Amino acid sequence: MTEPLPLFTHRLAALLLAGNLMACGGGPAASAASPAIPVTVASAKRADFPIELRAIGSVESPWTVEVRPQVDGAIDAIHFREGQDVAAGDLLFTIDPRPYQAALAVAEANLAKDRAQAVNADAAQKRAADLFAQGVVSIDVNDTAAANARALDAGLKADDAAIQTAKLRLDYCWIRSPLAGRTGAILARAGNLVRALDTNPLVVIHQIDPMNVVFTVPEARLAEIRKAGTLQVDVLRRGEGGDRTSGSLSFVDSEIDRSTGNIKLKAHFANADRKLWPGQFVDVMMVLSVRAGAIVVPAPSVQDGQTGSFIFVVKADKTAEVRPVTVGPSRNGETLIEKGLEAGETVVVDGQVRLTAGAKVDGKPAGPVS
Repeated sequence: MTEPLPLFTHRLAALLLAGNLMACGGGPAASAASPAIPVTVASAKRADFPIELRAIGSVESPWTVEVRPQVDGAIDAIHFREGQDVAAGDLLFTIDPRPYQAALAVAEANLAKDRAQAVNADAAQKRAADLFAQGVVSIDVNDTAAANARALDAGLKADDAAIQTAKLRLDYCWIRSPLAGRTGAILARAGNLVRALDTNPLVVIHQIDPMNVVFTVPEARLAEIRKAGTLQVDVLRRGEGGDRTSGSLSFVDSEIDRSTGNIKLKAHFANADRKLWPGQFVDVMMVLSVRAGAIVVPAPSVQDGQTGSFIFVVKADKTAEVRPVTVGPSRNGETLIEKGLEAGETVVVDGQVRLTAGAKVDGKPAGPVS
């Protein structure tokens, strides 16, 4: 009754020993190591890296005029089309000149009448002076004649001023463009009655060539901008691919906006090709400086963690290392590394989601940065 128990115990021990031998000796439990994780890699390089400032700007005309009448009257004719380019001095509107022509004729007639009276008064004054010298007339008569002559001479000056005013008001009947530019919508039609200095313009004219772009940047970048001196400004027009237009920084505001912490800048562009249009929004780019011999990696290689930025670096034994890095600015798909990486080290550009520290990697070279 006691024999079966030792026999069972010996068999169980034999089975356990066989299992241990299989695990240690290359049996099914001793499978091969995990396969290398496929990733895309690139080398950290040393290159000159432009420090760029980007912003959103709006295009504005450096000279915009709202054309308003300077005399009352009915619009007699319109001499341009909406959206037409005009030169300085081009005739835009004619206000019915007949009332002002008549006013000029009256002023000229008054001058002729007063001039005849002045001639007669001068002659009378000379006669009175001669008679006074002879003792024929009293001093009162002589003084009255002299005063009358002087009054009529002053009247001639007033008449001349009235004529000049009438000519000026008549000239205002022909409204001309004060600048070379492009006209907007016509806001009055022939036959409309307009009044001097009406709040509603007849047309708005924008200077198109040259053109300005206005944008704001953070206060923290002001020192870099001032240090850089003369700066080239490139703008990228939205919806037009990579076609850039280049100009120069022309204005830095004298005050920082306290509500936003930004400062206003303005760039000047020769716009002979008419690519910039008033009111248009553009992407603005300025290269403030160039960091010579900087460490640069493809931007996708930089990962964000709870403790900061890091990069997976492929070591010589083909294993992955998690390397904390200090990251600088990015530009055109590349990122500047301030600290934590050396030129020539291999970094993982794609495939990081499956990686852990120490994992084996199978790296394939990444294509060129677009």
